[in-house]
Amino acid sequence: MRLDKFLKVSRLIKRRTVANSVSEMGRIIVNGNVAKPAKQLKAGDIIEIEYSNKIEKFKVLTVPTGNVSIQEAETLYIKID
Repeated sequence: MRLDKFLKVSRLIKRRTVANSVSEMGRIIVNGNVAKPAKQLKAGDIIEIEYSNKIEKFKVLTVPTGNVSIQEAETLYIKID
């Protein structure tokens, strides 16, 4: 699944267009490398999202095949630190 779609489906970022623009700005890092929106994710990847005043890290547990419910979205990743 594409990075921008995963961020939307997992509800780490609310809209796919916002996820797209944030990653284009170089503020999303996957496994230590700056990631483009089309980056393909797999289970075990580490995502770092740079917000205005902090950086949050998440580990991808599961990559869904389509949209998921709000309750299920929380099971797609775990927050690190």
